[in-house]
Amino acid sequence: MIKKILIDAERLKYPKSGIANVCVSLIKGLDEKGSDFEYTFYGPKKNIPDTKKKIKIIDWKFWQKKISVNTGSFSLIHTAHQLSDYFHTIKSGQKKVVTLHDLNFLHDNSSEQKIAKTTKLVQKNIGNADAVVCISEFVKEDFLKNRKLFTLKNNVKVEVIYNGLIFPETTDFSSDSKYSFIGKKYILNIGVLFPKKNQEVLLDLISKNDRELVLVTSSAKSAYKEKFLEKIKTLGLEDRVHILENVDNNEKYFLLQHCESYCHPSLAEGFGIPPVEAMYFGKPVFLSKLTSLPEIGGDLAFYFDDFSAEHMQHVYASGMQMYGSKTDEYASQLKERALKFGYLEMAGAYEKLYHELLN
Repeated sequence: MIKKILIDAERLKYPKSGIANVCVSLIKGLDEKGSDFEYTFYGPKKNIPDTKKKIKIIDWKFWQKKISVNTGSFSLIHTAHQLSDYFHTIKSGQKKVVTLHDLNFLHDNSSEQKIAKTTKLVQKNIGNADAVVCISEFVKEDFLKNRKLFTLKNNVKVEVIYNGLIFPETTDFSSDSKYSFIGKKYILNIGVLFPKKNQEVLLDLISKNDRELVLVTSSAKSAYKEKFLEKIKTLGLEDRVHILENVDNNEKYFLLQHCESYCHPSLAEGFGIPPVEAMYFGKPVFLSKLTSLPEIGGDLAFYFDDFSAEHMQHVYASGMQMYGSKTDEYASQLKERALKFGYLEMAGAYEKLYHELLN
């Protein structure tokens, strides 16, 4: 008898988020692999991609927080994010997998009240899990270090499965937008303007050189964004900083295709999707040495030891010189590394885990 697996992809409510991209990648990967499981995905139907096989969908509704979906027919439930509000209880004999993306709330100066509330929600998700999947070795190390905060099953498996990306079939894109910076040397950064993303140090970097800075971000307002905009004025960089909000994938790929480099000075990352995308385009990648980013860039990325303007400019100039001395070789190696973080690799690793738990 075919065993049924339910995957909670409710985060597809936010289709432009990194976690939504991972959910889409998992759906596509499981759809394309030959499988002896029957998959059902839970999430907003309009945001779940078309599949080749007849994969079942349980359409997300806001009231399902109060009136739970019947999960009795499923052998395994996979919660794709540790802060899910759904499927906190399992039935006798069912197995459960939870993907842990980060424990950033323990490290980002959150209030005691927020830490307590978030810890409680994570506990609801992982407390009855048979396997906790961490999206990087860093997240696994952080989880094991803070394991005492949670009550877990005695025999819970804790392992690493890296996020998988769906890469475009080409690296050649066009755009109808008439950007003033195309044809100039510009540094690209992708991500919400947020303290942990640390984009403000990129303003210090370009204050020491002649590069343009392009940020792909959301339209969400925040105190950090206001601070960022004020710093642009203070440094007199209004003509060299370009903030693009809510761009689609085609436009994002166009910007990756034409950038000189990708810079990601983040203070905290569970994984780091944009640097992988930049590597796929063969672009030199400049990262912080913090949390998971060295796992992503390996020995092909260039790293900032600190965020002083002078140091960052030194790393940037020497990195670009090194990249320029053997561009084709570097670009080929970067793309090869990016492909290790593909959606089929991720789907295969999850399916292997499902088999281990159900057999």
